Amino acid sequence: MGETRKILIIGGGTAGWLTAAYLAKFLGRGDQRSVEITLLESSEIGTIGVGEGAFPTIRTTLQFLGIDETQFIRGASATFKQGIRFNDWLHTPENGEHSHFIHPFEAPFHAEEADLVLSWLLQDPANRSPFAEAVTIQSRVAEAGRAPKRPHEGEFSGPLNYAYHFDARQLAEVLSQRAMELGVAHLPGRLTGYQLTADGAIDHVVTDAQGRLDADLFIDCSGFRAELIGQALGSPFKSAREHLFVDRALACKISYDQPDAPIQSYTIAAAHEAGWTWDIGLNGARGIGCVYSSDHIDDDRAEAILRDYIGPRSGEIAPRKIAFESGYREKQWVRNCVAVGLSAGFLEPLEATGLVLIEAAAGMIAELFPHSGPIDAPARRFNELMTARYDNIITFLKLHYCLSRRTEPFWRENADPASVPDRLRELLEQWKHRPPARFDFTLDLESFAFFNYQYILYGMDFRTDLSSGRRGASADAAEKVFAKIQKFGDRATQDLPTHRDLIQQINAA
Repeated sequence: MGETRKILIIGGGTAGWLTAAYLAKFLGRGDQRSVEITLLESSEIGTIGVGEGAFPTIRTTLQFLGIDETQFIRGASATFKQGIRFNDWLHTPENGEHSHFIHPFEAPFHAEEADLVLSWLLQDPANRSPFAEAVTIQSRVAEAGRAPKRPHEGEFSGPLNYAYHFDARQLAEVLSQRAMELGVAHLPGRLTGYQLTADGAIDHVVTDAQGRLDADLFIDCSGFRAELIGQALGSPFKSAREHLFVDRALACKISYDQPDAPIQSYTIAAAHEAGWTWDIGLNGARGIGCVYSSDHIDDDRAEAILRDYIGPRSGEIAPRKIAFESGYREKQWVRNCVAVGLSAGFLEPLEATGLVLIEAAAGMIAELFPHSGPIDAPARRFNELMTARYDNIITFLKLHYCLSRRTEPFWRENADPASVPDRLRELLEQWKHRPPARFDFTLDLESFAFFNYQYILYGMDFRTDLSSGRRGASADAAEKVFAKIQKFGDRATQDLPTHRDLIQQINAA
C-alpha cells in the first residue's frame, strides 16, 4: 500500500464543496482510502445566494454523490428548470411589441419517418410555429406553468429533461454536509500566505487559524481572488472581453407578490439596452439580476433598469454589485495546484455555465488523479480539455448576442463580425445552408449539443436556405408528427401538476 496522498481545497462555496464531495466519493471507493481530503473555509467570505441555475448534468452529479432529490430541493430552496425564456433578444421593443423564444432542455422529437428540423425549415416562415414549440412539448409545458414531472415519479427522473434553480449559499450547505459524510475534513480559517519550492510548486500554505498546512495537491476554489493559481503561481488570465462584453451584475432577491403566485420553471433572460436581466423563481423568493456592460451604461443606469423591471416593489431591494471579467486562466493546473470555479475562470451568467464547468473540472480531476508518481502528470491534458471547453462555451454564448437585430450600440457592436470568434463565423456560414449537426462538435469538449445551437439559431430567426437542396423528407409525414407533438403537449399540460403545486408537495411531504 502506497503512501496516503493529501488534497487540500482552499475555499468553500459551490466549487469547493462540490469538488470535495465528488473527489471523496470517487477516490474513496473501496475499504481502504489512499487519499485524504481537507477543505479550508473562511467564515468571513460569504457566498452570494440570490438565485442561480444549473444545466441537466447536475442531476447525474447529485445522484453520483448520493444526495436525494427531495433532500436537495428542500435544502437549497430549489425549483425545477426546464430551460430559458429569452425576452426581446431579437428586436428592440417598439410600440408595445415584444418578442421571445424558449431554449428548452428537451432535445427535438426524433421521428423515423421525417426529419423534423429540415421539415420545419422548409415551412413558410410567416405561418409556421416557433421552432421549440414545433419540435418538442417542453416549450408548451413550461409556458403553461407546469412541472416537468409528477409527484409519484422517481428521483431525478421524469417525462421531460430538467435541471434546477437554487440558492447557491444553501446548495453549498447541502454539499458540505454530504462531503463531510464522505470523510472530508473541514477546517475553518483564512489563507494568509504560502511558500513555493525551488521549482515553483506550492510547498505549503499558511492560515490564520490552522498555521501551516501541507498537501500533495492544492485545489484553488478561492473565487475571483484566485489566491493560489493567480497570486501565488501567476497563471495568466485570458480575457474574453473581445467577444463577451458584459462585466457587471446587480443582484437581489424579492418575495413573491402573492403566496400562491406561479413559479416559472424556466430562467427568464430579458434583454435590455446594454445586456440582460435574469429572473429566477426559487421556493419563497425570486432571484433577479441586471447583467450589463460598464462600457455602455454606468451603475446608476443599470440600477434604474433593474428597478424598472421589478416595478412598484423595487423600493424593497438592496442590490449587490458584482464585478467580473469574462475569461479564464490559460493554465488551470500548474505544478501541484489546480483551479476550480471562479478562480479558474468565469464567462458570464448566461446559460448557467459556471456550475457546468465546476462539474466538468471535478470529474476530470477525479478520473485523472495520479495515485502515485508526479502529481502534475495530468496537468497538460486537463488544461487542454478545459481550455477547449471554455472556448466552445464562449462560442455558444456569443451566438445569443451576434444574431440580435436590436438597435442599441451594445447590440450593434455584438453583431459586428469582428467581435465574433472565428469558429463561430465559419459555422454560421455553413448553417446558412444546413442546420447544426452533431458532427460540428466534439462531445468531450462541449457543454452544449448541436440541438442547443438549433434552439438559439432558430429562436433568433436565423435563416437556413434549403430551397435548392431539399432532402426527400415527406411533408405529409412531418405534418403528422408535428400534430402528434401538439397533441402530446395538450395532454401534458393537463396531466402534469403546476410547478408551484409540485414544489409545495415535495416540501410538505
